[in-house]
Amino acid sequence: MTNLATPIDRNAAFTPDKVAIRFEGAAITYAGFARDVARAASLLRRRHGVGRGDRVAVLATNGPAYLALLYACARLGAILLPLNWRLAAAELGYILQHAEAQVAFVEPAFATTLQEAAPELPAAPLEIPEGDADWDGPGRFEDPLLLVYTSGTTGRPKGALLRQEALFHNAVMSHHLHGMTAEDHILAALPFFHVGGLNIQTTPALQIGATVTVHARFVPEAVMEAIATDRPTLMLTVPAVLRALMATPGWNELDLSSLRAISTGSEPVHQALIDAVMARGVPLLQVYGATESCPIAIYTRLGGDLSRGTSTGLPGLLCEARIADEAGRELPHGVAGEVLLRGRNLFAGYWRDEAATASCMQDGWYRTGDIGTRDSDGYFFVHDRKKNMIISGGENIYPAEVERVLLEHPAIAEAAVLGAPDPKWQEVPVAFLVLRAGMVLEEEAVRAHVSARLARFKVPRRVVFTDSLPRTALGKVRHFELRPLIGTDA
Repeated sequence: MTNLATPIDRNAAFTPDKVAIRFEGAAITYAGFARDVARAASLLRRRHGVGRGDRVAVLATNGPAYLALLYACARLGAILLPLNWRLAAAELGYILQHAEAQVAFVEPAFATTLQEAAPELPAAPLEIPEGDADWDGPGRFEDPLLLVYTSGTTGRPKGALLRQEALFHNAVMSHHLHGMTAEDHILAALPFFHVGGLNIQTTPALQIGATVTVHARFVPEAVMEAIATDRPTLMLTVPAVLRALMATPGWNELDLSSLRAISTGSEPVHQALIDAVMARGVPLLQVYGATESCPIAIYTRLGGDLSRGTSTGLPGLLCEARIADEAGRELPHGVAGEVLLRGRNLFAGYWRDEAATASCMQDGWYRTGDIGTRDSDGYFFVHDRKKNMIISGGENIYPAEVERVLLEHPAIAEAAVLGAPDPKWQEVPVAFLVLRAGMVLEEEAVRAHVSARLARFKVPRRVVFTDSLPRTALGKVRHFELRPLIGTDA
């Protein structure tokens, strides 16, 4: 295989008239999608001068052109930079500057935000025009293909660089965990700017020749209608999405018989949610991983043992996993430690951040920062998420990032952000603030300050003003002492 676009061309040769992508009432065959990829490659190379290693940004909701752009980058050896359209302009500006994008493809709804974020960056509509088609290119399997930025614990996002071969190995594991074949029909409603929405089912399906029904964004009623009328066989969710579906009128009466399985991940899955899905006769598969693992690393498999409750499963077909101590030594069964991963599905490092890369790698193993255990049969249980991280509606929020913005306000001397339980979003951020002497600040003014700089889901839902923050001798905030105050007026 020359590059990751090759399977698209091969599927077009084997089954040219088979539907590859359904989107908003239109059906694109594999022959048509292969042409779109070739035209997108020509557009990148001839009109925008994109070559091997260049970064191509995309700020858009899900759609066929998004996927064509991905495979066009694979053909050229270029790097796709998916941007989270929920981010504020300042956040996008930092990412675009740090990645040094050459061009950005943008959906009209986000054009103003992109202009504010990076006024000097050449921008183009996310459309694949008729015209010339590049059916060949210099891209190779070992070339980087995806640069995905994750919120960093230092308060600035880091760009995880994923090679084409990482996506290929990830796809093999997806085929294994889902029993996926060319006969499957995938319903894709999670955002492609996350590796989960892009790589757990969508790109594996296109590589094997299956059909993908793409939704621009998640809308519970639209997903339910698609299940009823399009009859997909596989679907990816996160717990917040499952809860939203279950709360939508008509869910309990919806015919789910076409679904061979529903997959979920991104946060620990509670037993009550597992039981609610399984009671409908649909297996709920768990997938564990990270942006840095493309993301598939550990999973429960369709047809495998799903009786272990909240277990996230076994190490994937092409990925190693262990529970280790601080020195990286493997721990006995039942002993809690850090989850470590190793395999060719792992990232190539953080973009232009050797120190961050070195800090999370140990003898070829990626240190996830997640704490878990493994039972005597090798099944993994992930107990705690990455230190201090808040997961709200499937989105990761790192307190350090919000704290950094809070401390930019002239009235705020100290800040600490924690997650508070929320029945709808799982968690929401709460800010504890110490004001500078003589300063007065209202809660709404704090939220306005943050919302001007960060995405809405990162804005603290509550603000607690306090005289001081509990700290260790080294000056670190003792978050556990603040946690009991979340449910009080402090």
